[in-house]
Amino acid sequence: MTNYSNNNPMRDLDRLFNQASRAVAGDTRMMPMDLYRNGDVFTIKIDLPGVDPSTIDIDVDDRTLTVRAERKAEEVDSNNEKSGWISRERSYGTYARQIALGRGLDLAKIAANYSDGVLTLTVPVAEEAKPRKISVNTSSAGNATVIDQADSTPAQA
Repeated sequence: MTNYSNNNPMRDLDRLFNQASRAVAGDTRMMPMDLYRNGDVFTIKIDLPGVDPSTIDIDVDDRTLTVRAERKAEEVDSNNEKSGWISRERSYGTYARQIALGRGLDLAKIAANYSDGVLTLTVPVAEEAKPRKISVNTSSAGNATVIDQADSTPAQA
């Protein structure tokens, strides 16, 4: 009889998935982000704790918004025998994130603010993409009536 407990493909797959999940969760270059819409403005909030604001670089190329930032590593005097790292879990280096922007946004009016380790970007909806009312003109036997969808009472012209 064959013993299948040593070669269980589901257990191996589960172990592989758990290893990959831990690797992604421990990614040192992650930039957690929130994105929401409030009326005619989209807001993007990106966590960048400990980043020097002068290292933040934001650009838009075609419809791709790219954010780059750098957090420099702390140096510990390794020449002193009483100095050295005990634990080093905080990430450092260059961070980058790209966000695909849809049509109908006013890319010329994107604004950025960095406060308390959070980069906040505001992206307004373009005027031409906002909903608008269209007036309907009607005319009959010499009387012309203008119907405006914003106003329910017809006007005589």
